[in-house]
Amino acid sequence: MAVATTPVREALAAATGGLGAAGVDSPRLDAELLLSQATGWDRARLAADPDASLDPAAAREFASLVRRRLRREPLAYITGRRGFRNLEIAVDRRVLIPRPETELLVELAVERDPASVLEVGTGSGAVALAIADELPGAEVIATDVSAGALDVARDNAARLGLAQRVSFHDAADAPARYHDLVVANLPYVREDEWAALEPEINEYEPPDALVSGADGLDAIRELLGSPPDCDAIGLEVGAGQAGEVVGLVAAAGFGRVETRSDLAGTERVVVGTR
Repeated sequence: MAVATTPVREALAAATGGLGAAGVDSPRLDAELLLSQATGWDRARLAADPDASLDPAAAREFASLVRRRLRREPLAYITGRRGFRNLEIAVDRRVLIPRPETELLVELAVERDPASVLEVGTGSGAVALAIADELPGAEVIATDVSAGALDVARDNAARLGLAQRVSFHDAADAPARYHDLVVANLPYVREDEWAALEPEINEYEPPDALVSGADGLDAIRELLGSPPDCDAIGLEVGAGQAGEVVGLVAAAGFGRVETRSDLAGTERVVVGTR
């Protein structure tokens, strides 16, 4: 008896319709990426041969992945990876999914070309690893308060061949020393914002990596309360927070303070220089 098969075209159309109805922002793209994950085919092959038939095992796997996305699980957690600068970073629910705007911290490092960099709150290790990848002469140290996050970051470093370039430490045990540059993407979501965030965030990503008090600035205040010994600092901030953080950075002893905007025009990074 012949086994019924599903063409790529039909599988993508059905998944795209379902994901769109579920409120997913990019249903067609997500469907293609999930089908690539299920089949091992790249998106170019899917586009070139839309009448190709999925074997039953791939069809079942695709259906399983789509069901996870219908529940609004982030695509990066389903596929287990997220592109960041020139790297593919492995992610799971122990860490925040790297965002494009966070690449501004890497751009700051590349611009300043420091001999030593400290990243506070490394999460998956994306920023520290990207800096190490793009600045091979820099010494990079990264810290976090989460043991799970440090495990993910160290695994990423090993997989990317950067384990000898980045030193990861628990925040409580980090060596106290001078750095040319400190960068940090600390939690900055207000407590009253959490419930209204998209399900991909408030149902899946770690709240401790996102929420930071009534105004979202508790973690930044804590860092600047005992400012690290450095020549310059770059802090990612939320929309509307840059003005207050500029004041905090200036009060911490950084004589020159500026902001940098992301592609949407939001003041996203506050930079202080001594």
